[in-house]
Amino acid sequence: MGLYLNPNADAFMEDKGTRIYVDKSLLIQELNSIVSTKEDFVCLSRPRRFGKSMAGNMISAYYSKGCDTREVFSQMKLGQEPCFDKHLNKFNVIKLDLNELYQNAKKKNEHATLIAQIEERVVEEFKEQFANIDLEKDNSIDECILKVYKELGEKFVVIIDEYDVLIREQVPQSLFDSYLSFLNGLFKGTTIRPAIALAYITGIIPIVRDKVQSKLNEFTEYTMLNSGRLSGHVGFTREEVEALCEQYGMDKEECARWYDGYRLTDTIDIYNPLAVVSAMRNQEFESYWSATGSFEGLKDYIMMDFKGIKQDVIDMISGKSVP
Repeated sequence: MGLYLNPNADAFMEDKGTRIYVDKSLLIQELNSIVSTKEDFVCLSRPRRFGKSMAGNMISAYYSKGCDTREVFSQMKLGQEPCFDKHLNKFNVIKLDLNELYQNAKKKNEHATLIAQIEERVVEEFKEQFANIDLEKDNSIDECILKVYKELGEKFVVIIDEYDVLIREQVPQSLFDSYLSFLNGLFKGTTIRPAIALAYITGIIPIVRDKVQSKLNEFTEYTMLNSGRLSGHVGFTREEVEALCEQYGMDKEECARWYDGYRLTDTIDIYNPLAVVSAMRNQEFESYWSATGSFEGLKDYIMMDFKGIKQDVIDMISGKSVP
């Protein structure tokens, strides 16, 4: 068990132990259906506070060899499905919260060497957990994965939360180039692909095609506009919110008026989890989500002008309808 390689289930159990928790474990069923297939590289983009990190914690707790979560998952929605334990705790998991790692390095003014730090920490855990395999200190993560796969035939699940932080932030070109090499080593090439049973990366913005697309072109991307099979699995559905309203004595229609902001398909509406949970906990409808980020951060995304969003915002402010 390590911090980054085969982590335990503590983060997931902490999430699950919160007073208001919605069981989203059927996401695992969707992922199990694509493990070790041509579709097993998944990129999910969602706004902040939409449950991406909690989903990552759950996915890690399910697949990681570093924990035993049979009992907890057997009592969740996933546990009612046949073969729910098909891949339970059977893979080596590498889990990285890139935003956390970047922000911590930035505080120490060490962010220029972020990728080297990540490689060093994860490789050290490889050496500890696979002591019988000839792993060198200067090996990269992808080299370690390949050595373990070659010697033991064991596959990996790679989870990267907020993979896009180095795209959104103004980082030195040398750091960005190191990051591209890092992505290239993990996710490009036919040699390493069979060693990765599942790659699950999350971000706030869709894949920026002119910057990292060539490194991530193996990924199936699930966005707010094209959410596909993951539509109801990240964020709260109308049915889940109505159940919470009943439990906490809150008005369903008023809740929908405040927080029903996304229609992903003809049948699935998605609510922002942070806003709904805050309203239930405080017994008051307010604009909770607006307090989670500054306008400056939003301005940066608008100025990136992804798919003409800058003009769309101008049109909305002027009172025009935006399709």
